[in-house]
Amino acid sequence: MDKRRWILACGCSWAGAAIVLLGGMPAAAQDTPEQITVNGQSGFDSADGVHGVAPGGGLISVQTGPQATSEVTRDFIQKQPPSANAFQLISLVPGANISTADPLGLSTQVGITVRGLGQTEIGTLLDGMPLNDAAYYDSYPSQFIDTENLDSISLAQGSANLDAPLLNAAGGVLSLASRDPSDHAGGLVDASYGSYHSNREFIRLESGTLGASGLRASLSYSHAAADNARGSGRDRRQHVDFKLVRDWGDGDHGALLVTWHDAVTTSYPEPDLADWHAYGFSNNYDGSFSPGDANYWRLYQQPYRLVYGALPFRFTLAQHLHLSVTAYAQYGYGNTPGGTDLSTSGLFEGSQPVPGTLSLPGTVNGSAAVMADYVGQTWRSGVVPAITWDAGAQHLTLGAWYEYVDEHDTQPFSALSPDGTPADIWLDLPGSSIRLANGQQLLASDTHMIAQTNAIFASDQICFLADRLTLDLGFKEAMVSRLGWNGLPGAAYRSGFNDAEPLPRLALRYRIDQHDQLFANVTTNFLAPAQSTLFATYDPSTGQVASAASTDLRPEYSIAEELGWRYAGDRLIGSVTLFNYNFTNRQISTVLDLNGALIGGTVNAGGQTSRGVDTEFGLRPWHHLSPYVSGEYLYATIDNDIQAGDIQSGSDLLPTAGKIAVGSPRLSGAVGLTYDDGTLFGVLSVKYTGPQYSTFMDDERISDHTQADMTLGVRLPNIAHAQHPELRLNFVNLTDSAFLSGVANPTTNAQPTTGRRGTVIAGTSPTYLVGGGFAALLTASAGF
Repeated sequence: MDKRRWILACGCSWAGAAIVLLGGMPAAAQDTPEQITVNGQSGFDSADGVHGVAPGGGLISVQTGPQATSEVTRDFIQKQPPSANAFQLISLVPGANISTADPLGLSTQVGITVRGLGQTEIGTLLDGMPLNDAAYYDSYPSQFIDTENLDSISLAQGSANLDAPLLNAAGGVLSLASRDPSDHAGGLVDASYGSYHSNREFIRLESGTLGASGLRASLSYSHAAADNARGSGRDRRQHVDFKLVRDWGDGDHGALLVTWHDAVTTSYPEPDLADWHAYGFSNNYDGSFSPGDANYWRLYQQPYRLVYGALPFRFTLAQHLHLSVTAYAQYGYGNTPGGTDLSTSGLFEGSQPVPGTLSLPGTVNGSAAVMADYVGQTWRSGVVPAITWDAGAQHLTLGAWYEYVDEHDTQPFSALSPDGTPADIWLDLPGSSIRLANGQQLLASDTHMIAQTNAIFASDQICFLADRLTLDLGFKEAMVSRLGWNGLPGAAYRSGFNDAEPLPRLALRYRIDQHDQLFANVTTNFLAPAQSTLFATYDPSTGQVASAASTDLRPEYSIAEELGWRYAGDRLIGSVTLFNYNFTNRQISTVLDLNGALIGGTVNAGGQTSRGVDTEFGLRPWHHLSPYVSGEYLYATIDNDIQAGDIQSGSDLLPTAGKIAVGSPRLSGAVGLTYDDGTLFGVLSVKYTGPQYSTFMDDERISDHTQADMTLGVRLPNIAHAQHPELRLNFVNLTDSAFLSGVANPTTNAQPTTGRRGTVIAGTSPTYLVGGGFAALLTASAGF
């Protein structure tokens, strides 16, 4: 693969920034005396320096921006299971509803909705670097930075900042901020053991300030493993985080962040409602293999390996003039396989017949169980430069964003050994995939996409009335170009998508007094169609089109408004936000079954209107207690009738206008209570999620559910070189409630429905994620 463009896109910006970070600073910045920020003690994390001081136990913090934002700080994060992923950590804030199959946070089968908008419409950032999948926009939080290295997680429920390198932030932005290395040499170790034979080990080493260079670095490694919460399988995860920073004072800062991740996770079945009622938790993949069994658990192991790096920095170029640049580069490789039956003769590659007969182990009556692989390899890089001029009461920013993505996806097949084990789930070994007589792989899909994004943005922030009133004006023009090539015989070889979207915005905030603030904003967002819409897929047993390429690619566009009030008193902190969204070409995330492999897809749901109210309040510690409460009321409706998904219905329309949107619970809320006296600490939280429809016709839904979690812990006196030793016991899903946690694959209608033109449209059952059961995890940690 020619990667010269990818290298060129990131090389210059990375090299220049690294020289500045490691070798010096701009002349204008050298006049500022060097300042060092102290973070923790000897590499050990304490909560904000003093235990138990964060409002709401770390579930809320004071916000001053012109849009709704909820933030979870280190005080809460460090009390949670160290294996928890970012979605689980943010689950108690208003608007955020989490669905997961794994209570410990290792599985990639996890979803999040914010104000009823799915995770493909929620941008995810780590220190300004995008983490969403470049082709399908999904996020996989178990691949993110280790929780010990997280400083905070914030969720902007409404929209992204102009400088965010995101194409999919109509539902808001989840921003992860990594912890800076300590200025003292030392480190942190922790070890955990718990339910499902889970174990996790973590170590972080801190360099401290390296002489007169001002550089500080940290390097961490973690290993985790656990049996599946239900059924057979075991998840394994290895992870490395490295960060190097330098501060120059006056807000000038440079950093290098690198993450390496290697994991193998076993999928859970996603049942329909009938299977859930019939089998409950026992609906699992088969634990043992017999010839012809395509439901064997070893065929559903997902390996993934990635490395990504970010280089964010900010410098003062001259008085009142600042430059910020965030450069990033990423590489990912993985397989999302599934079991399927493959005929040994009469096969097709694309629409072209495959000559001859395959010799496959375990053939029964002319077919054999095989592993249908879905292999993806992604190269991605980008850079976001911006210049800001502070002119008294006015702050002008001008910036740009460029991103280059090279994605190659194939679907080969792997034969099985007599005991059902595939040759190599990574497909690294020669001969690990099924080959034709000519030596080529048998492929059910072979797609290649090059995507480039160019954006320019400008904003002007003006302050009035002695900074009590602030007006923010902004504009972003995002230009997206995608070129795709389909390598299957008979398929349209080349396809493409080009779009340019104007994204204006306006925001106001008014400080009534030292405690009260009002804010309002109008923002626009868009979402380009996922990669899967560019390409047709084929059934290898018939040569017929399994899913057609879209001939009418329309990006989602939304206009959102927020009006809110904030209060930040000596004891109470809170906010109330009213919101309204109007969508065109609303894109709903779904799952495509591609010959047994489950891949991401989208459904165009037309127009949608969503409105509601978010609220959250937390108390500063009172007698060591810090309560927190949040809630949301949401009313989301489909604005128009939707084209039927049944091919027999022709051009008939489903009567969906006025129906409640899928995955949009009317009510949700959470309560948290933290106790922390510096020695003993504990957290009790309860999250309620209301019923959710799973079809556009509202003819099937899942019930509401409630989950309670608890933490108990004690901090011990220093022991020799072990500083601040701590024991922590975490309970997830305390009552072991059995519930469907979210919609995995929505459909247009579950029951036969008469269309607007009289056609009876057949129903298709949606599928769901089954919530993880009870889990307990004991963790011992200490700094040194």
